[in-house]
Order: sequence, then C-alpha cells, then structure tokens
Amino acid sequence: MVKIFFIFLLLFSFAFSSENYEEDLLTLKIKTFIDKTVYENNKAYIDIIFSPKSDYYTQDRIDSVKIVGTLKDNGLLNLFFTKPRELKLSFKTSGSPLFFVKIMGDTLRNIGYYRYVTRESNLNSSEFTWSISLVSEYATDPLILQKELQKSGCIIVDLQRNSPTDWSYTIDMRDGHLSLDSLQAGEQNILKRSLYAHWLNISKIKKLEITSSNRNTWYPYIAYYDSSLHLLKVIKQDKKTKKITLNIPRYAEYIKISDIYTLKNIKDELVLDPVGSR
Repeated sequence: MVKIFFIFLLLFSFAFSSENYEEDLLTLKIKTFIDKTVYENNKAYIDIIFSPKSDYYTQDRIDSVKIVGTLKDNGLLNLFFTKPRELKLSFKTSGSPLFFVKIMGDTLRNIGYYRYVTRESNLNSSEFTWSISLVSEYATDPLILQKELQKSGCIIVDLQRNSPTDWSYTIDMRDGHLSLDSLQAGEQNILKRSLYAHWLNISKIKKLEITSSNRNTWYPYIAYYDSSLHLLKVIKQDKKTKKITLNIPRYAEYIKISDIYTLKNIKDELVLDPVGSR
C-alpha cells in the first residue's frame, strides 16, 4: 500500500512539475515581447487573457505568433513607432537559400515592403539566415506576415523580439512553394505591364506561346527553374520580338519572363497561350 502511495505521489509530482515547466516557458516567452514594467503592472490581466495556457501550444511548441496577437489585441504590445525608424528583420530556415529568399522577397513585397537592404546572409550546415533592414513607421505584424507566408506553404515556428526595432523569425519551409499563377493548357493568360519580372508556374504544360503587343519593344529574357529554384536554362533574344514559342524543359517548375534591357520596353500586355499538358 505504501509502495502504491509513493508511486502515485511521484506521478503527481512529475505531472505538476511538467505543468509548471510549460507555464514557465509561456511566461518567459510573453516577457520577451513586452517591457518588464508592462508585464509587472498587468500580470493578473495577462494570466486571464492567456488562459487556458494550453491554447498557446502547437505540436509541443509555443505559438509565438498567437502570443503576439493576444498581446497586441489587448493593448499590451504596440507595434507602431513615434516616428519612422530603422527596422531590422532576420529570417532563419533550414531550406534552400535561393528558394527562401525568393519566397521571402515576394512575401515582403505583398505586405508592402518594397525598399529594404540586405544586411547579412549566412549559410552553415544546419541553417540559412537572411537579415534585412528598412525604414518604417511600425514593426512588422507577425500575424499579417504569417498569413502571407502560408500562401507559399511556409509557417513561422518561432519569433523573437530583440528590441522594438529588431525582430527574428524562424521559418519552416518544408512544404514551401512559390505562390504563383499556374498555367494550364488551353487557358490563355494576359500579363499586364509591371515593374517586376513575371513569374509563373509551368509545371503542367509542355509548350508556351508568347505574343507581344504592338506597342511593346520586347527583347525576351526567359529563365526556367526547377522546384528548388535551381536555374535550368536561359533564353535571350537581342532583337525586337513579336511572338515566341517555348518548349518547356522536362524538370522546369517555374518560368521568369522579363526583358534583356529594361521592363519599360513592355509598355503593354504579353499574351500567353499554354499548349499541351504534362
């Protein structure tokens, strides 16, 4: 009987310790996102809004994005600055660097970040880190960033606030893909004038006919990439082109359509006619 009692006591103690450990992890994470005085003055309120604590764990990890969302929605975390400041963002992943930078670049542009500079990039045996900086009136909203990343099959698995103007993200891109229009045989697509090169998913077609508007002075630059964004082939034509027919390489997943000299040459539309399925 005594033996059974001690076993029960041991299991209870272990469960209690485990619960406190989880609570401590969550509390420690909350403290990294807000100032010490804000936490101390609102500790009772924080205990209420973060109850039950289990809601802030996802597959045995703390959901940092959800924590930030709760703090922001309850007025405990202000992402805005009193005046424009330099904002530093760092992104870490274990995936392909080139693929990751393309996904992140598209994502940042989609949430309104057009002008940023690369501060540092580093690749080692386990991860790739890309750091950028920009001038902004507010820190990036992790919920908005996550929503946009999910369109490319990526998720934020960790988030750190090093200072109000310095944030670090860890991104899982195991299911990553470029969030692009996918060309289908027999379905015509029209590309409008753009400041950026056109990227498209061509994994389902065999050929592509591109017709340029009469208002264009187009000197084609065509690049093919595989699913990991390795460059497969480049086609350049140093002459004004009205129409071009492309045979899609076997392992090509994506295509970039641009101009040898400047995208200003494409004043009007490019009409795309995909041919053949694969």
